[in-house]
Amino acid sequence: MSIDWKAYDPRPFFDELIAAPGQPRIAARTLTDYLASLDDAEIRSRKQAAELAIIEMGISFTVYSEGENIDRAWPFDIIPRVIPRKEWDVVQAGLVQRLSALNMFIDDIYNGQRIVRDKVVPEYVFANSRNFRKQCVGHSPPYGVWAHICGSDLVRDGSGTFYVLEDNLRVPSGVSYMLENRQVTKRVFPEIFENSNILPVDEYTTQLFDMLASISPRPLDYPKVAVLTPGIFNSAYFEHSFLAQRMGAQLVEGADLVVEDDDCVYMRTIDGLERVDVIYRRIDDEFMDPEAFRADSMLGVPGLLRAWRAGNVGLANAPGSGVADDKVIYTFVPAMIKYYLDQDPIIPNVPTWLCTGEKEREHVIAHLDELVVKPANESGGYGMLVGPHSTKKQRAEFAELIRKDPRNYIAQPTLDLSVAPTLCDDGLEPRHLDLRPFILQGVRTDVTAGGLTRVAMKKGSLVVNSSQGGGSKDTWIVDEEA
Repeated sequence: MSIDWKAYDPRPFFDELIAAPGQPRIAARTLTDYLASLDDAEIRSRKQAAELAIIEMGISFTVYSEGENIDRAWPFDIIPRVIPRKEWDVVQAGLVQRLSALNMFIDDIYNGQRIVRDKVVPEYVFANSRNFRKQCVGHSPPYGVWAHICGSDLVRDGSGTFYVLEDNLRVPSGVSYMLENRQVTKRVFPEIFENSNILPVDEYTTQLFDMLASISPRPLDYPKVAVLTPGIFNSAYFEHSFLAQRMGAQLVEGADLVVEDDDCVYMRTIDGLERVDVIYRRIDDEFMDPEAFRADSMLGVPGLLRAWRAGNVGLANAPGSGVADDKVIYTFVPAMIKYYLDQDPIIPNVPTWLCTGEKEREHVIAHLDELVVKPANESGGYGMLVGPHSTKKQRAEFAELIRKDPRNYIAQPTLDLSVAPTLCDDGLEPRHLDLRPFILQGVRTDVTAGGLTRVAMKKGSLVVNSSQGGGSKDTWIVDEEA
């Protein structure tokens, strides 16, 4: 399993580390030289060390399968992905630009809908939007920010150009795995961090706490922050507990909180009720408050929306922010950037067909064998059709679904996603990947140096989600000039 870069051929895809067989990219040379210096036994030893560290550190995720919840060790590849800082600076600016426009859009949608009146975004988009919350109309949170934590999924095409694939604005997950990937990599390759200018990621939890503190209704240096979780059976519970611990925040479930007659939120403690200033909620809108949304929810806090609207508690992400977390709305983000900021998008969208117009709909149905079709509000890679890998029967089923509910589907070309060297059973092989950076917005905006790289562990697969067989690797932003 020793590494020979001349024998590794990523063609015809853009590779994150290797420009051509035997030719590492400049930012990756320290890494590739180091890996090439290790013999077979050393590489196997490092791989085993990573697997052992993941078990020792308790890094797991939950897969829902046939009615069962199965906890599994986090699938991890020890070979990092490398991005030059110069390139990342442009991507970072594009992410800040994008979230700024999205938050202006959400605030506008709940306060006048100027962008609809000016016919930039058509009204029909909201007529059947599952995530528009009429309970939020007329309210504007601090700084006009609704989506405080965003995880935008980025992909590269065959030319190496970054595209935004989608924006995750409701309860984006994965940042704990980004942080743990770095810790595992430091354990496995401690010596390489001494000789490489790799930008750190471990300040994220401090930035997260500072952002949450900035939306506190009380001007305290250390407001009371709580992470609201659905509980231990949620697939992201590891992350909920991880972030609460790292921030020094309270990890709570709905039953631990109560809204009193003063419209303030309190936490039940052995010493009595203690006021909570900010809640980082990891519960979907419809379950967060049975008084305002689903009356049968056992996960939320009755009166929570009322307390938020009264300005007595900060909520991140704010209820209603999911109105922009919609794959149909996604197609209008470049127009939002132009409308609100008078700027051209720094990072382009993937070309996208809506299915609401007859001409576009029939084009999509006629080319299902070439396209990726996605439902507007699903996540985790569920409910989608990857045309080139589909059967005739699946395409017929999707054609029927599209005709039945055209608002609920978009289509995109099948991109030649970039690849990176991945350690497999048979040696080093190229595997497709994406990237989820995390953007925090409150009184200021911060972007992680890189993000969560998810990699398709199955040969030829374009599906990177861990729930469907994907894995992950550390992401290095390397400052070549430092």
